[in-house]
Amino acid sequence: MTLQGQIKEDLKAAMKNQDAAKKEALRVVIGEFGRLAAKELSDEDVLQVLKKLIKSEKEVMRQQGQQEASPYMKVLETYLPAMASETEIAEWIRANIDLQSYKNKMQAMGDIMRHFGSSADGNTVKKVLQDLP
Repeated sequence: MTLQGQIKEDLKAAMKNQDAAKKEALRVVIGEFGRLAAKELSDEDVLQVLKKLIKSEKEVMRQQGQQEASPYMKVLETYLPAMASETEIAEWIRANIDLQSYKNKMQAMGDIMRHFGSSADGNTVKKVLQDLP
């Protein structure tokens, strides 16, 4: 089942279970799907929508001075893949990337991001590269 299909099924379950927080969060996500041209989205497209909504919510929380994640954020984050840790990224870089072959360490970022895809945050990869000797 695709991620889009899973979200639709989870919405039905949330409605049956009267889980208001999950129901409202999933309705927002499905509403965002409706704004896109394609009716059937790839999992990568769904992840992009989720990341966009999470980024927007984090911005609102930052402006309001909130520290704790809202129930809305918690629901959305359950659909994201587990993110690679700084340690995992650093170990992969040491094993697979010859930083000496680049003029600058940051030029390796493209290769690293291609490997990790959506399971690594660009800011985390940048921090790891900066911390490497």
